[in-house]
Amino acid sequence: MKLLFEPLVKEPVITICTFLLLLVSLFILNSLSPDIFPQYYLYVILSILFFYIIYYIGFDVVVFFSPYLYIISLLLLILTLILGEVTRGTIRWIPIGGLSFQPSEVVRPFLLLFFAKMLIVFRGKFKDIGFMIILGLIPVILIAIQPSFGVSLITFLGFFAMFFTKVFKLKYLLLFAMLFGMIMPTTWYYLKPYQKERIMSFVEYNNDPKGSGYNTIQSIISVGSGGIFGRGFKKGFQTQLKYLPEKHTDFIFAGISEELGFLGSVAVLVFLFTLFYRIATIVSETQNEIYLYFGIGTISILLFESLINIGMNLGLLPITGLPLPLVSAGGSSLMSTFLSLGLIVSGSKK
Repeated sequence: MKLLFEPLVKEPVITICTFLLLLVSLFILNSLSPDIFPQYYLYVILSILFFYIIYYIGFDVVVFFSPYLYIISLLLLILTLILGEVTRGTIRWIPIGGLSFQPSEVVRPFLLLFFAKMLIVFRGKFKDIGFMIILGLIPVILIAIQPSFGVSLITFLGFFAMFFTKVFKLKYLLLFAMLFGMIMPTTWYYLKPYQKERIMSFVEYNNDPKGSGYNTIQSIISVGSGGIFGRGFKKGFQTQLKYLPEKHTDFIFAGISEELGFLGSVAVLVFLFTLFYRIATIVSETQNEIYLYFGIGTISILLFESLINIGMNLGLLPITGLPLPLVSAGGSSLMSTFLSLGLIVSGSKK
């Protein structure tokens, strides 16, 4: 029993917030998409198992093997392009035993960990900057090729947050801004038609309410129709009559808003940001630089994912396909989050 409860009581705030978010997720998914509920339950079990495995292996041990894990991660990303399932013009998933896994999500904690380890030996010389950029860009480019623009962008932002924390100098911020500014315009020509449509639907969704703007409009309607207390479990008009698209993944926040109302939505936000605040507190108190940088990368990714997902549900940001951490029905995203939490709790000195 000690093995079961030790990681749970070590950081009770993380445990409670994670449990409450999972509870909301399973509850709302049983209403919005009961057909995927049994399969997602398996992902939850696997994610919890990964949490325990990574916790008992230990943060320092995983750090030691991080160079090998980085190489394995790159090989998995390459393997995805060769053997992955083609879905909607993208190659992101590898089928294993009846389940599909998205390596770009699952390997992300190990990419961050190796990048954090390399930041320790960073000396600020020009060749070091080039080396760090290459380390970060290789996985980002491999993910973008799939293509998975949202995941590649979030991964890049995680690397950037870690690097900026290390150097905290204006010249490096300007360097990254210049690189980002040069790369972003050219990416338009390499985007798939559906990705361009997502961006244009954000810019002018009211001009095409039955076409490219449909998803955004239905999401906004769902959010607004829930009121204070919501329409109730399985009583959402938008969700149950299938007007709301991708209600179990991209637009789950809109589904929560309609069925659980403003109070339910606020509760989810409170759980999420309490979790992030606790992780930030743990990380800020550490003397371990690798743990510090890894924690910053992890918080940045989870925070950006949350803000972008909620923003697109409210019609404030373009649709990117990014999940709401610990809530959306993304099995690979859930496993990635639990691996990160396992490393965070394991490395905590409490």
